[in-house]
Amino acid sequence: MARSSREEIRTPSRRRDGEIPARVQWLLDSMTVSSAFVRNGRTDVVAGNPLARALLAPMFDSATAAQRGRPNLARYIFLDPGAQDFFVGWDAAGAATAALLRAEVGRERRDRALRELVGELSTLSPEFRGHWAAHDVLMRHDGIKRLRHPDVGHLDLTFQSLDLPLPGRAVHDLIIYTAEPGTASEDRLKLLASWAATRPRTAEPTRHS
Repeated sequence: MARSSREEIRTPSRRRDGEIPARVQWLLDSMTVSSAFVRNGRTDVVAGNPLARALLAPMFDSATAAQRGRPNLARYIFLDPGAQDFFVGWDAAGAATAALLRAEVGRERRDRALRELVGELSTLSPEFRGHWAAHDVLMRHDGIKRLRHPDVGHLDLTFQSLDLPLPGRAVHDLIIYTAEPGTASEDRLKLLASWAATRPRTAEPTRHS
């Protein structure tokens, strides 16, 4: 019986994540001049506002998103060659993303989908293998994100990551990208926001984690 119990603890399982509440989507939609989205511990983008869809268009339109039905930051960064153009300082973005996944593995050792993601990235991306071998764990909640957007050009944005308490044991973060007032990046982000306001709502990510 003791052996059976130990085996049960070690066996990976598929974590049942809850649906993103409507109130969270309302919160995201209320932010019209900031890009805001919700990311789970596996770096899936599970909800977002129209500006997030416009700002992160290369990731939403990537084949790495289409294969799984929704965007995943880690897959895009390590498996889509276009990510190296989109992220200024791509290697640093990769290191941070690998460290985020390392932290999630520490929290959710039995999450089968997480293990499958790490295995996929380890198999297909030498860069991910290198970052994973460093055993770094990232708990950073703010900083600067520099992007090279295909429509509006270079963007220097600040980001803030906030823990988002939701029912169940899933971990979610609310990520907000903003631009410093009076800068060219603010003008470009506002231009994206005006475009995003005219896009169909069907272009938004699925609201499940």
